Amino acid sequence: MNYLAEYSSMTLVNPAQKLASFAALTLLFAALGRIVRGVTTAGAIAGAAICFALLWAAGIGAFVALLTVFLLTWVATRVGYRRKQHLGTAEARTGRDALQVLANLGMAAGCAVLYATLRPDPRLLIAMAAALAEAAADTVSSEIGQALGGTPRLITTWRKVAPGTDGAITLAGTLAGAAAAIAVAFVCALAHIFEWKLLAVCAGAGVAGMFFDSLLGATLERPRVLGNNAVNFASTIIAAVLAFLLS
Repeated sequence: MNYLAEYSSMTLVNPAQKLASFAALTLLFAALGRIVRGVTTAGAIAGAAICFALLWAAGIGAFVALLTVFLLTWVATRVGYRRKQHLGTAEARTGRDALQVLANLGMAAGCAVLYATLRPDPRLLIAMAAALAEAAADTVSSEIGQALGGTPRLITTWRKVAPGTDGAITLAGTLAGAAAAIAVAFVCALAHIFEWKLLAVCAGAGVAGMFFDSLLGATLERPRVLGNNAVNFASTIIAAVLAFLLS
């Protein structure tokens, strides 16, 4: 029996109870992020807003998917942290700020809210899931690549560059990012956010978004045309749109 799906489909008799349970989960999520220094205080507030939006729009399954993204990225950030400090590429110990959180998760929240308020199209849910998969894939690939990937290569020219260079990729980082996208897609399918037959669409869109992020990094972020947050947000949009169109 799929207890997660069963719980996800439960309807509380009292709407106030439902609201209270969502608020409690949101506060727990924000507190967890702050306690483990995954986010700053402002980042925790932004994460709480996104968490509540996902719960309200898509239920407990979306919350579990969001928690999966957080855990994957938090662990990846801390792998090889001393090496990344030495390279000057380590994430700040205070965690990600509000803009970083919104850039990575805002598109997923937008898809969920659109589904709940304006258009109950199930393709919006797989778009939401793909945006979450891309956010996990992008961060995990970057963090693992810097920690374990050796000398990276620029995605546009394939020449060797320094670790942390915008648009650079490694084999280890790419494989880790793909695994993260698959993991998020698996959790979403398990939670019945979409049908199992669409798992490959979700994971594939997340991986495609990850490569698009590297391409934007090499072509627009390096010359400072776009900032990192804009690149991250654009990449989640690409993943969501691809999943929407292919599902």
